[in-house]
Amino acid sequence: MKAAVCRTRNEITVEDLTLDPPKAGEVKVKVKATGVCHSDLSAANGTIPMPLPLVLGHEGAGVIEAVGEGVTRVKPGDHVIMSFVPNCGSCFHCVRGEAHLCTAGPGGGKMADGTSRVHQGDEDLAVFAALGNMAEACVCPEISVVPIDPSFPLTTAALIGCGVTTGVGAVLKTAKVKPGSTVAVFGCGGVGLSAIQGARLAGASRIFAVDLASSKLEMAKKFGATDLVDASAGDPVAEIMGHTGKLGVDYAFEVIGIPSVVDQAYKATRRGGSMTIVGVGKLSEQFSFNALLASLTGKTIHGCMYGNVNHREDFPMLLELERLGRLDLQGMVTKTYSIDEAPQAFEDMTSGANARGVIVFD
Repeated sequence: MKAAVCRTRNEITVEDLTLDPPKAGEVKVKVKATGVCHSDLSAANGTIPMPLPLVLGHEGAGVIEAVGEGVTRVKPGDHVIMSFVPNCGSCFHCVRGEAHLCTAGPGGGKMADGTSRVHQGDEDLAVFAALGNMAEACVCPEISVVPIDPSFPLTTAALIGCGVTTGVGAVLKTAKVKPGSTVAVFGCGGVGLSAIQGARLAGASRIFAVDLASSKLEMAKKFGATDLVDASAGDPVAEIMGHTGKLGVDYAFEVIGIPSVVDQAYKATRRGGSMTIVGVGKLSEQFSFNALLASLTGKTIHGCMYGNVNHREDFPMLLELERLGRLDLQGMVTKTYSIDEAPQAFEDMTSGANARGVIVFD
């Protein structure tokens, strides 16, 4: 099979690899589409620590080709979305309604038994998030796939595997935005645009989109932003304050993972408001809050992992919202690529050319 591989930091190549059959509790998926997500770039550049060589890809959809011993949830022929967070249903977090924090997923780029299913000759390769689905096929845990209606286009269904779910979930499930409230989203990439869609779904009265790129701001307007704030033209906090009677917004979302932007989002939040950190920052970086004002302003700070979703429940819900015309997934896919064009897809993501680029397979 062909797959997108990172062997050296910041370098992505397309290689021919071999894939083992699924073992107990695992499934083999013929991948039909995989989104090009910034988290893959973070794994490639070392922001998310992962061993190399690494097969990229964690936002995808496909068709079950084979199942291992003991698999009962899916069967060959089923259409599925893959989740980079598993849902075992029985760990400490799952039984407490925190499936987005499930601890059953294997770490270190391996499978649950500590071995790899992907090889090049005698060399084992790690896979991102027990998936590595930026490839023509992947083997992953059964608890990481959700069967869906086969009539739903897999190119758009793939986005549910990470970006859309994280962004919409951050608004609806992490922050629990109330109708009529004001919202600011700092960063208008794929996840930020999804957060803007989530704010629209929640009934927010004003949605401020903040970004440095005018092209991203135009995309934000398409997906529901009411106010566009060009951070390259001045202080975005001052602009938001100017439009909110110097109060700030009820809810702010930082969707980039940059400490200085976290600070902006916090300052743009009104007293008693809520600020949610969605972006993935570097392990070496820190952010701080004034020790006096953190208490006196009564603001709430949320960390957001995967939009607080339970993928067994929320994947079908998001697909239903698309079917009803309330969530725009098709509009998020601004360009498709072949697997051979994966390096170009990453370049385009870095330049901000796409809402979401998607690699599609025959």
